[in-house]
Amino acid sequence: MSHTVHPYSHRIGIIRDWKSRWFGEKGSFQKFLRGDVVIREYLKKRLRNMYIGGVEIERSQKYLRVIIETSRPGLIIGRSGEGAVKLKADIEKQLAKQKVTTKQELKIDVKEIRTPEANSAIVGQMISEGLEKRMPFRRVMKQAVEKVMAVREVKGVRLELSGRLGGAEIARTEKMKKGRVPLQTLRADIDYTHYEARLTYGVIGIKVWIYKGDIFEKDTKNAQTK
Repeated sequence: MSHTVHPYSHRIGIIRDWKSRWFGEKGSFQKFLRGDVVIREYLKKRLRNMYIGGVEIERSQKYLRVIIETSRPGLIIGRSGEGAVKLKADIEKQLAKQKVTTKQELKIDVKEIRTPEANSAIVGQMISEGLEKRMPFRRVMKQAVEKVMAVREVKGVRLELSGRLGGAEIARTEKMKKGRVPLQTLRADIDYTHYEARLTYGVIGIKVWIYKGDIFEKDTKNAQTK
């Protein structure tokens, strides 16, 4: 029997790196891990519908660095950096509330995503936005597929919506696919996300797979030398 595995974790150590990068010494691992979970959950709630592509966390002896990838950095940074300062204070408050504060200084880096249509997390948020505006789900899916396939580097896309689609009494799953999405090929650069649209009659689950071609060893070496 085959097992369904997460496309990201399936490729860690092959073409993907960890989203949390730090070394936990004896006694600190549990605290650091809990701190990461608190930060991620808080940012997911606080920055909802702000087109966040991903959150990465790095820890060194002096710094705790939170890297937020977004297609709209201006919304997070705010006028003359006020938004970023407030966000930093709110994260520190949240860590103190959960009793996972560290001696490391918190730093927030906002990284711009140049092609948001090629990022599965942002595409998931676009679909969620459309569904929450009461647009027909098939039109939302079709528009999303067309936008994604318009990006030159994208070779294939697959969407899956589950729940009470169109307000129906019985929940069902609708799928749409264009191009290739080779999930079993480990060198295939597949961006995957799961997102939720919160509607008056229930939650609709959104799954997005985006295939951007294959990554070979020589490509990763070239990226590291740059």
